Amino acid sequence: MNRLPLPMPLPRRSRLAGAAALLLLSLGAQAQNNAQSIYTCTDSKGRRITSDRPIVDCLDREQQRLGRTGTVREVIPPSYTREEREKVEAKRRAEQEEQARVQEERRRERALLIRYPNQGVHDKERQEALAQIDDVIAAVHKREAALIEQRKGIAQELEFYQGDLAKAPLWLRRKVEDNDKQMDVQKRFLVDQTQEKQRVNARFDEELAKLKQLWAAQSR
Repeated sequence: MNRLPLPMPLPRRSRLAGAAALLLLSLGAQAQNNAQSIYTCTDSKGRRITSDRPIVDCLDREQQRLGRTGTVREVIPPSYTREEREKVEAKRRAEQEEQARVQEERRRERALLIRYPNQGVHDKERQEALAQIDDVIAAVHKREAALIEQRKGIAQELEFYQGDLAKAPLWLRRKVEDNDKQMDVQKRFLVDQTQEKQRVNARFDEELAKLKQLWAAQSR
């Protein structure tokens, strides 16, 4: 019976050449795969960046690796040390707080424009607010005048005791004391209302300055 000859083993040099060829094919496929990928992220300034390799400006945030069809193949997380993570988190909190502040400011601006569509409406509300305070101040002056008249009557009663309060009876001394306290209360109340009037004017002045900018922006 005839036997088939056994295949001869390849020389060592041929085997090495074959392995090298396989490695080159693998590297080529990997390079081709990377070339078909797109890296994308939004940097700290809000810019959308794309590249064919990992993006240096987005090392502190997530990046997405997209395929040729735009599907997300991989989400690359940021890599930080502990200190870097703390800094990034602090920065992120600051950014969120700033965004919240800006949103609140925009909300207030919209509310101001709805409440005061023009300066005439704003001026009218200022006048009404100040008129209310003036009414209170007028009532304080009226009460002061009444207390002054009351004090004149007390002075007449004190004449019987030669104007010496120490010689006056207890009821009359208490009457004097109560009159003094009431006058002090009215004086403090008058100071408070005067300061309130200043605060109201300051608030309306600040609002008006802001509203003038908003009205001007609307008219553009």
